[in-house]
Amino acid sequence: MTSRSDSRHISVSAVLVSHNSQATLARCLGALFEQKYPLDSVVLVDSGSSETDFLQEFDQYDRLQIIYGENKGFSRANNLGYRKLSPETDYVLFVNPDLFVLSDTVGKAVSICEENPGVGMLSGRLLGYDMAQDKANGRIDSTGIVRQWYGRWIDRGQGEPDSGVYLEPMEMPALCGAFLFCRSAALKSLGTPVFDPDFFLYKEDIELSLRLRKNGWSLLYHPDLKVYHCRGWQSERAEMSSALRLLAAKSEILLYRKHPSPYMVWAVLKYILVRFLRL
Repeated sequence: MTSRSDSRHISVSAVLVSHNSQATLARCLGALFEQKYPLDSVVLVDSGSSETDFLQEFDQYDRLQIIYGENKGFSRANNLGYRKLSPETDYVLFVNPDLFVLSDTVGKAVSICEENPGVGMLSGRLLGYDMAQDKANGRIDSTGIVRQWYGRWIDRGQGEPDSGVYLEPMEMPALCGAFLFCRSAALKSLGTPVFDPDFFLYKEDIELSLRLRKNGWSLLYHPDLKVYHCRGWQSERAEMSSALRLLAAKSEILLYRKHPSPYMVWAVLKYILVRFLRL
């Protein structure tokens, strides 16, 4: 893992997966194409949206490739988009369609990774955003993912006021999949596919994080990267359907099957509570 010493252009491309993301997708793409450090390409994978005509408005972006398909799940759709990138791409940004990056985000991410050659994946300070009021909600969404003592993975700081905490760069056990700035060399070291296709939704970002760490790469949270995420974490749990809760519980069991750990006890208990008690 050594940094590049030549002066050639450092290429960055982005992949995002859309599923009924009409409310935020235009703003997400607009922010990507307004970067001071231009992206070489953006691949948008529409994964089974119920209506796709609105995607035609994005034909204005000549560096955008849109792929249409059935709802194949977050991991498989991201893998499909990744395979469309040039093999010469130096960095890959996986970003959710409900996330808005500031205009200097990509440039800062490139500089941080070039200065830290052991970093395989980078993320930033994800802050909550209220689309209804069109402004930041003043709360933290994620500053990396950590595991609690009994085995549950949580977004560090989620729901806390954005008031001067988590202001130091830090290596993390895992990073939130809403914004993942990845070194191509690190992804290639995993072989293919990048995201484990067995994960339809939930925990695929943690599984990727664990594999990268096992391959010797570090995962870095850096507070200088500020991005805004529209995820409705305040009401997310209450509004999740029982089917989605069960899917999340199954994904947690799958995670510990692939990365064996005593924490499997927690995963099984969670599944039982969700499956039979509807918690």
